[in-house]
Amino acid sequence: MKSRSSVPTSLEGLTACECLELYRRRQLSPVEVVDDCLSRIDANNPTLNAFCLVDHQGARSVARASEGRWMKGEPAGVLDGIPATIKDLTLTRGWPTRRGSLSGSAEVPWTDDAPVTARIREAGGVILGKTTTPEFGWKAVTDSPVYGITRNPWNPDLTPGGSSGGAAVAAALNLGFLHQGSDGGGSIRIPASFTGTFGFKPTFGIVPQWPASAMTTLSHLGPMTRTVADAILMMNVIARKDARDGYAGPAYPGLDADPAKTTLRGLRIGYSRNLGYVKVARDIQNVTDNAIDQLRALGAEVAEVNPGFADPVEVFSTFWFAGAARIVSRMNKQQRQLLDPGFLEGAERGLKITLAEFQEAEAMRFELSALMAKFHENYDLLVTPTMPIAPFPIGRNVPDESYREWVDWTPFTYPFNLTQQPAASIPSGLDDRGLPVGLQLVGARYSDTTVLAAAYAIESRLGLPSLATNRFNAATP
Repeated sequence: MKSRSSVPTSLEGLTACECLELYRRRQLSPVEVVDDCLSRIDANNPTLNAFCLVDHQGARSVARASEGRWMKGEPAGVLDGIPATIKDLTLTRGWPTRRGSLSGSAEVPWTDDAPVTARIREAGGVILGKTTTPEFGWKAVTDSPVYGITRNPWNPDLTPGGSSGGAAVAAALNLGFLHQGSDGGGSIRIPASFTGTFGFKPTFGIVPQWPASAMTTLSHLGPMTRTVADAILMMNVIARKDARDGYAGPAYPGLDADPAKTTLRGLRIGYSRNLGYVKVARDIQNVTDNAIDQLRALGAEVAEVNPGFADPVEVFSTFWFAGAARIVSRMNKQQRQLLDPGFLEGAERGLKITLAEFQEAEAMRFELSALMAKFHENYDLLVTPTMPIAPFPIGRNVPDESYREWVDWTPFTYPFNLTQQPAASIPSGLDDRGLPVGLQLVGARYSDTTVLAAAYAIESRLGLPSLATNRFNAATP
């Protein structure tokens, strides 16, 4: 490599975009970056449990090949040498996909990559391993019968949220730069909010899925990163079409992270403090109100408004429990005995849903989607808090006895899985305990680039770096 005068002394603070520039200048090697990530995974994972599989040998081999290409000035693709991770709900060739469950065996041939995995490999990305999830991604905290509890680096006694909790923790500590999450009711945005990272749920069908999720048209795949620019980079790769996805939407146009485009001038934003029915913690509301002031300072036209729908929790639950029932219906008695009791309970509720009830939920979902389409005729974005509460202690599915199940404490996220809209969570500040607060940005269907461009501008204004690394290292002997 050439002169290293401008190389950072610590690699843990780098972004994917910065790495690529240093690779181009031959001032940094993919081998050095991957070795650094693997070393920090080894140091942090025993406590935080973000990874259920790490492939040291394979990742180093791919990094060495990438280094050789960069030395010749012939990178394989736009992610060549960039460390990435895949959630354990997504297929990876040669590695087991346990889905957090004891009900299936890891000792079977794993011969296929899911589309998102394939696109990352084709672009030269170095997949370090797989991140943790609750069983079949069924809840909004991350623990499973196979891999145990995943912890929040801001405070390891607290949950990072879920179901993409492992990916969020990896993003918060920069254990790799690009992390694939999935979101069927908030599973990207909830842990992004709880860990102070950026998470983006694209419009349904933009990022191809195969095999289809058990939650079918609720489930979206998307990036989880430390910065918006890195998420934009990742989206440009994973949003390429794949013939195996029969639900694929229109071609994704792509987006550049242009430093000159850090304005919201002319953007029409509808700000809803509570969707008309959510109780939000006072300190989270204060942080969100302050963030809205910054959006105005960036030139946005902000009006305080509610979109006008009642809580669709029963509609969402019908689809969610029906999906759980579909999974369990294929299992024998021995497999069912190995399941997380909460997941099994949800599946049993799903088995009792009648065809008439399911069709009624479909009709109400259609009405909600139509209402939001009408809303976006007047507003480019709907902005809300991502979460109404702060991260809570591990080892439980709900914060306290006032909540019955996970959807009770995630009211801002699941409505927009029903409508299939693009939605992001971006860090907006810290609550009174010094824990991260997320701001949710929701766009009209297929306005993915509008959401990402707005998030990029907002990040430039809020400028809140992830403090998780310092906080975790200070608390850990």
